[in-house]
Amino acid sequence: MSTSGTPGLDVLRVFCDAAGRHGNALGVVREGARFPGDAERQALAARLGYSETVFVDDPERGVLDIRTPGTALPFAGHPLVGCAWLLDLPELAPPAGPVEARSDGEFTWITARAAWAADRVPVRCGSPEEVDALPVPAPGGGWRYAWAWEDEAAGRVRARGFPGRGDGIDEDEATGSAAIALTAHLGRALNIRQGRGSQLLTAPGPDGLVELGGRVRFAEGSR
Repeated sequence: MSTSGTPGLDVLRVFCDAAGRHGNALGVVREGARFPGDAERQALAARLGYSETVFVDDPERGVLDIRTPGTALPFAGHPLVGCAWLLDLPELAPPAGPVEARSDGEFTWITARAAWAADRVPVRCGSPEEVDALPVPAPGGGWRYAWAWEDEAAGRVRARGFPGRGDGIDEDEATGSAAIALTAHLGRALNIRQGRGSQLLTAPGPDGLVELGGRVRFAEGSR
């Protein structure tokens, strides 16, 4: 298939709500060999403008190259959940290291190391309303993941993510790595509502591992 004039591109929405709405857009180039050069890949990621675009370099082993519009990433949560759903593999291989994957029918899950998300430092706010009212910060201030409890006893969180990179992604609709960082920080399972209404589920595991899950759908018109 072809989307946005790019051969072999699938566009997914990762971390949809229960009705299949919202979710963070993800571009997946299934045949990464079509775009072998570093500059060529980065230019395509910038042109597509998704928060991340993934180039699949080995579909059998799940070898992935993850790009924002401005740089390559060793690890990112929503691209890995999306690729786990699309490629239906038990393990993925981003640059950071091996990532286990599974599906329970409704949700697709990955298990990753919290240390890979250490730069997504969560900032606690006083209430969900305070999170909702936050303005988008000016670029250059680094990643900001603002959160507040909606229901602490139930582990329900309201969050928004601001990359601050100045690459056209002013606010991230759903940020898996930040959800992993927050889960490691709090040491408990979470049900996170981020952005316009995306849903991320997490659970801490042993040895610094965190499980991250969500619903994935093809973007409208992409298939």
